[in-house]
Amino acid sequence: MPKHIDTTPKPEHAVLVGVINQDQDARQVQEYLDELAFLTETAGAIPVKQFTQQINVPNPKTFIGEGKLAEIDYYVKDNDIDMVIFDDDLTPTQHRNIERTLKCKLLDRTNLILDIFAKRAKTAHAKTQVELAQYEYLLPRLAGMWTHLERQRGGIGLRGPGEREIETDRRIVRDRISRLKEQLKKIDKQKATQRKNRGKMVRVALVGYTNVGKSTLMNQLSKSDIFAENKLFATLDTTVRKVVIGNLPFLLSDTVGFIRKLPHSLVESFKSTLDEVRESDILLHVVDISHPNFEEQIQVVDETLQEIGTADSTKYLVFNKIDAYTFEKKEEDDLTPKTKENLSLEDLQNTWFAKNHDSCIFISAKNKTNIDELKKMLYDKVKEIHVQRYPYDNFLY
Repeated sequence: MPKHIDTTPKPEHAVLVGVINQDQDARQVQEYLDELAFLTETAGAIPVKQFTQQINVPNPKTFIGEGKLAEIDYYVKDNDIDMVIFDDDLTPTQHRNIERTLKCKLLDRTNLILDIFAKRAKTAHAKTQVELAQYEYLLPRLAGMWTHLERQRGGIGLRGPGEREIETDRRIVRDRISRLKEQLKKIDKQKATQRKNRGKMVRVALVGYTNVGKSTLMNQLSKSDIFAENKLFATLDTTVRKVVIGNLPFLLSDTVGFIRKLPHSLVESFKSTLDEVRESDILLHVVDISHPNFEEQIQVVDETLQEIGTADSTKYLVFNKIDAYTFEKKEEDDLTPKTKENLSLEDLQNTWFAKNHDSCIFISAKNKTNIDELKKMLYDKVKEIHVQRYPYDNFLY
């Protein structure tokens, strides 16, 4: 009887590299590397070790110092590591020099995020947006990219346009970028027409950091079955559903999550996808309250929202995952001031209620905790707008 041969590709093993400098201290770098590890797992690889170095100015040739690079090189060769991933963007020169030393696949944070987007893109719109961002990332890196691709085919960081040898010419790539932009314009017109056809219904959009539970909340509010999992960027395409609370209808949108150091090319490419956010009357900013640095995530989302222009939308904070919130209880005889780690959920609720009055709510979308309270809040807010827009529809209420 012939032996069964397992053809399933083995997951790649990765080493992660971050630097401590004047812009990011050791605590922030550790958090960024933990997030990079989550990104790596989402892409399908296994992060096995993290390296950090304190440098004021990146080395123009190798980004990190030669001694640290030699240390990483020794570890890579001694442990059969498949790839090294830097948490910061590398210049084409740095990429070439580091790769020449390490002799393994080399990615930076942008490259990794683009790869995940390429893997997650399902519709023609998302695929076009991702492909455009990929080509704009690859264009300045063409000189050394293609010889690298001839050596190693497939795997993380090499999906999509990276595998086409015919596109080695810069002029051809620029032409392709122009065609993709034209293609996006046509899709954007179609999307704009779809939005017009929905009339003047009140629009509500779910926004927030990636993996905070937006899609799970969307499923709870709209009674739909949108794909949701504990991975980054599970949702790329904006999903719009008609929701009725009581007898009041409105449109609810689930959008792509934001993240720190989101590649500018992706922000530009996905601005059309985020039109749903820009044109919404109400934004529900979903926050993972169980994340130790949720306040920094709120800031990242606020900055991104400001960049895409959502100044006219009313925003409410929805603190999700209260079921997963934990804190370190202080001993009764400990008289030192409370730190953030010592704050109970009740402490946080009082803090944020004081800051935002009635514009925040604490829920668990997974366990349906306070979902009815969220629906009541939504009903009241949507009704205010609906009454102004349709003053003769009072029979609805």
